[in-house]
This record gives sequence, C-alpha cells and structure tokens, in this order.
Amino acid sequence: MLTAPPLTHDERGRLLSGGHHDPHALLGAHLCRSGVELRVLRPYARSVTVLAKGLRAELHEDGDGLFSGVLPMRTAPDYRLLVAYDGENGEGAHEVETHDPYRFLPALGELDLHLIGEGRHEELWRALGAHVMTHQGVTGTRFTVWAPNARGVRITGGFNHWDGTGFPMRSLGSSGVWELFVPGVGDGSLYKFQIMRPDGSLTVRADPMARRAEVPPANASIVTESRYVWRDEEWMAHRGDRPAHQAPFSVYEVHLPSWRPGLTYRELALQLPAYVKDLGFTHVELMPLAEHPFGGSWGYQVTGFYAPTSRMGTPDDFRYLIDALHRAGIGVIMDWVPAHFPRDDWALAQFDGRPLYEPEDPSRAAHPDWGTLEFDYGRKEVRNFLVANAAYWCEQFHIDGLRVDAVASMLYLDYSREHGEWTPNARGGRENLDAVAFLQEMNATVYRRCPGVVTIAEESTAWDGVTRATHEVGAGGFGGLGFGLKWNMGWMHDSLGYVEHEPVHRRFHHNEMTFSMVYAYSENYILPISHDEVVHGKRSLVSKMPGDWWQQRANHRAYLGFMWAHPGKQLLFMGQEFAQGAEWSEAHGPDWWLLDPSYAAEPDHRGVRQLVHDLNTVYGGTPALWERDTDPEGFAWVDGGAAEDNVFAFLRFDASRTPLLSVSNFSPVVREGYRLGVPEWIPVWSEVLNTDAARYGGGDVLNDGPVQPDPTPSHGRGSSVCLTLPPLATVWLRPV
Repeated sequence: MLTAPPLTHDERGRLLSGGHHDPHALLGAHLCRSGVELRVLRPYARSVTVLAKGLRAELHEDGDGLFSGVLPMRTAPDYRLLVAYDGENGEGAHEVETHDPYRFLPALGELDLHLIGEGRHEELWRALGAHVMTHQGVTGTRFTVWAPNARGVRITGGFNHWDGTGFPMRSLGSSGVWELFVPGVGDGSLYKFQIMRPDGSLTVRADPMARRAEVPPANASIVTESRYVWRDEEWMAHRGDRPAHQAPFSVYEVHLPSWRPGLTYRELALQLPAYVKDLGFTHVELMPLAEHPFGGSWGYQVTGFYAPTSRMGTPDDFRYLIDALHRAGIGVIMDWVPAHFPRDDWALAQFDGRPLYEPEDPSRAAHPDWGTLEFDYGRKEVRNFLVANAAYWCEQFHIDGLRVDAVASMLYLDYSREHGEWTPNARGGRENLDAVAFLQEMNATVYRRCPGVVTIAEESTAWDGVTRATHEVGAGGFGGLGFGLKWNMGWMHDSLGYVEHEPVHRRFHHNEMTFSMVYAYSENYILPISHDEVVHGKRSLVSKMPGDWWQQRANHRAYLGFMWAHPGKQLLFMGQEFAQGAEWSEAHGPDWWLLDPSYAAEPDHRGVRQLVHDLNTVYGGTPALWERDTDPEGFAWVDGGAAEDNVFAFLRFDASRTPLLSVSNFSPVVREGYRLGVPEWIPVWSEVLNTDAARYGGGDVLNDGPVQPDPTPSHGRGSSVCLTLPPLATVWLRPV
C-alpha cells in the first residue's frame, strides 16, 4: 500500500482538537492521482485494516490515532474497517469490525435544511436529534444538531467510551446544522455533543432535540425509536366533534410523580384512568413532563423539551399511559413551558458558546423571577424549535391539549422589571412583539395540524384577545393570540378572597363574587383552582375556609358547587377533591390515608369526593352548564345583589333555553322560604344537587319533592319559587 500525503499542520490540529467544520474532507475515501486515498481517525487503536471485496490492507499509522494509505484502485470500494485495540492491562488484543462513518453521504436532505433555514420545519424532530435509520444500506443512527456558532462538534457517548475524538461531525453549510451518521449505533445508546466554542474552549451538551434522556441527576441523551402501537383510534377520530368551549370540560390537575409516588407510567395507567373516570372528570391536566433536572421545580424548568421525563419510564411507557386514559374516555392536557429554561451548563444556555436560544442582550435574556433564561422569540430557528415542539407532543404522544405556562411573562417586556430595566418595542410600547408573533404561529400551527387539540393560556393580565382568532384585530391593534381557552385568574383570586372571609364580613365583599360576570364573555375561560393555590403557605382549599372543621368543609362544598355552575370550565388540583387539609408537597403527594375506612373521620373526606363525583355527573348531563359557556345568552342573574344574605342566585341556559337554577348561600344560617324569580315557562323544578346532603357530610337540609312556582312576581319575573337554603351550601334545581 502506498503512503498517503500527510495532513497539513493546520488540518491535523483542527481535526484532532475538535475544531474542524468538514472532517469528511479529510477522513474516509477520496480519489487521488495514485488511486484511492483513505484516512481513518481511531484513537487508541493498535492498527486499522481495510476490508473490501478481494482486498485486505493494513493502513499506515500516522500518530495521534490517525491511520492512512492509498489503495491502488480507480474507484472507492464498499469497505469496512477492522480495528485492533490493545487488551486490558496491555495484554493481548481485540478486534472490532465496523463501517467507517466517513464513507457516507449526508443523511439529512436539502428540503430539511431549507425548512430549518427558513424557520418553518414543522416536523423538526424528524430532522434534528438522533434517529435510527438505514442509510446507504447500513443501519445506524444519524446525529444532527443546530450549533451555528460552533467551530466544531463531535459526538461522544457510550459507544465510543465517551471520547468523541474519532467522531467529528460535519457542518452542513449556512444552516448551522452539524451531521454524522454512525453505523451500528442503535436504540438505547447514550450520547452527548462536544462543542468547540468560538473561543476554542470545549463544552459537552445534551441534545436539545433528544427524545429520551437519562433519569436525573444523570443528563445524557438516549437514542430512541418508538415501537408503540396505539389503540385509541376511536378517541382520536371523535375528540374534535364538539369545540372545547361548547363541550363539558372538567379537569383534574395532576403532578404525576407525586400522585402515587413511586409508580411508573405503566403502573399509573392501571390506577389513574379508573380514578379519574370514577370522579367524572373529562380531562386530566399533567403538570410538565418534559425532562427537567430538579424535581422541586415540578417540571417548570425544562432542559429536555422533546423528552418525557425518564423518572417514570420510557417514552413508549408514557404513550401507554395516554392511550389508557383515552380508552377510558379521558382527554389529556399537558403543561407546556416555552417561557423560560434553566441555566444548566450541559443544556441550552449559551449552547454553542454564544447566546443561541436566549437573546444576546443579558437584560432581555434573564428571567427576573425564576433565575432562568428567556427564549429569543425573534430568532426564527428558536421559534421553530418551540412551534415544532408543541406539534410534537400533540402528534407523537396524542396529547389533547397544551396549557401554556406563564404567558404574561412572555407578552410584556417590562414583566417584573423596573423602569430602566427594559427597552420599548418598535412601536414604543411594552408588548413583546416577537412573543406575540410566536404564540400566534404556535396556535395556528397546532390547530391546523392537530384536529381536536385545544391550547390553553395561563395569562394573568387583561391582554385583549387571548382566545380570539389570530386574524381578528382587537382594540390594541394586535391580532388575537389564537388560544382556545384561558385560565380565569381574576375569578380565582376574587372568589378565593371572598370565601376566606368570615361569613359576617362577606357582605362587604359581595362584588368579589359577582365581578367576574362583567368580563365573563371577553374570553373563553377555565376556572382554575390549581397547584399554585395550595402551596407555599397559601393553604389547601378547605384550610382557606373560616370556621370550625364542619364549617370549613361546608364552605368547601358550597364553593365547588358555585364553581361548577359558574360560566367557564373547571379545573381542580389533586387532593382538593377530598378536602385534603394539608398543603400539597411534591415529596409525598395527596394524603390518601384520609380516605382509608379505618380513619375515624373518613366520611368527611369521602363525602367531599362523592360530591365531586356528583358535580361532574350532573354537569356532564346538563348542557345548560357548558353548552353556552361563551354566550351571554346562556346566563342570567336571578339575584346578584343579596349581599346582606350572602346569597348568589343565577340561571344557566342551554341552546334550547332549558335552564338550571343555581343558588349559593354563603352564610351559616338556614334561610326558609327564600323567594327567587324563575322563568314562567317552567311548571315544576326539582333539586338535583345539594352540597348540604348528608352523603357529602352535610346537615341534610334539602328541598325534597317537586318545587312548584307560583305567580308571585320576583326579581323581574312573573313567577317565583320559595326555597329552603341550607347553611353554607349550593343547591341546583332544574325542570322536571
């Protein structure tokens, strides 16, 4: 075999240091005057032999793991490498036969690169990351990563003993994408990217597009390919039959790692669907399950945006859980966190040595509240990363809804910033125009690609048009953000403020319960009693209530009855369905022992859970409570001004004008003969739910039998009913 000409000092230095942008130009087989020049980089190898049809030739050792030679051939053969290494303790040797990664053409197509460059690759997860594939007749894994500022990128992993020297990637032009196809690497292989920063220093990073990651605190990415076969065809075909804002929509919010601590996804699939179905909720909302390093963040500080957390199993195990929920008739909403990301030096922060996913301006990049970094929504590749991520969860995991966290922090340049700490936008305002455009694009893309999916905004301000269509311009001059639903933070704050007062003082705060109807139809709302309201000293829902234990539970039940009847969808965090007295802790989850029959007070808690079951049952069977949630014609006050009585009475109507009457008495006294005006066309009413019923733990003050109106005018109506209002209770009546 002829000797190959040596590499120049510069080429050799850049290749060995990990700073070469095109290692394929130096490594692999290349035609030359004398034949086919072949060069291999295999650190620690004793020898490298080229194997081809009719050929076995040992390459010359050039030092530093480089081997080369010139084959007397006119065309490059289809060859393999036989690499010999010293045995352990320097004794003996072992040989590995393998394909040469540097004999393969790029495994990423021009269309993918074009779409990435345009920031319009809606299936970005198929182009970037690690993908098992057959390329040029050989099975292996294609690794791709976006790192436009890098001087060089290498793959390091378990398959090369975490030494990436022999696996430099090539830059695919101006796209900023680096690529390498590695034969023989398959599902389950651990890997990271070793990146040379612009200043020549090295950093080792997890894959931003990894679809599986190690269980924290380990943080390597894992090559994965799904083999899951879905069985939820019927659910997927019909989940979009009725728009979410016109359908029954009752949500049980769950922190999955602590709902039943220690259970895997597959074990949860045996318990959670049955529990939620028994309670009658239509959906579960899962607090963030994208991979995150710190469990105490509850998932809200994400490092692996495309990887379900491995704490409870594999991505296919997570699919199994969602499938089980769907087959039980339960929709799945997942919290999604595009507002910020943590600063971990193995994740996204200054990924390739410069601000990449975050803005270059440090004052814009730093999130003032959480010690994290904000995304640069104005950069097309970053926007693409997030928009595709939203579609990824819905398409690859059959998620039915995305609840977008901390939308307000994205929308405002001055969010939690003092004067002088932020710069106005091009219009001179405080709106983050890039974030607005991103949210509009995300919503439009998800709704177009994923029929039946709903997006939900946790937005705590009065931003105009959160749930308005993106093409409809509002008073602020912006198109709608395009969400399907919005958390009603104002209702939550005001109503909790009201019920926390002693009943004797509630008359001074009556408007806190009625004010929500002033703006109830400005957006499509969800009424949330979420995890945020039962942690950090805020107390559990029942513990917010005044009075002794009986009064606290009665207030709790009355409040739930009021909430389920109020226009808007409902969301309740786990533990509140059985009046858990302690604040939630991710360390141990709900106090399930309170439901144990051996516990003396168990009827107290089992009664509240029975109420939630009945609320959901009646709710689901009563279109008046959900069909016209976003239509002012679906609601009418009977008496919204009974402040001295602490009473709220209103009617809900379905599309055919069939009503339901809801009356809440937030005083601790029985009110006999309480007259309320009702529609004249209803001849007989019947009590269908009373939160004071004995089976719920109440005093059993009921309106038994049919309730017949009389022609006595009241509250502007020609007929009325006289009811007995139990203390600290909500009653529902509907036509017989």
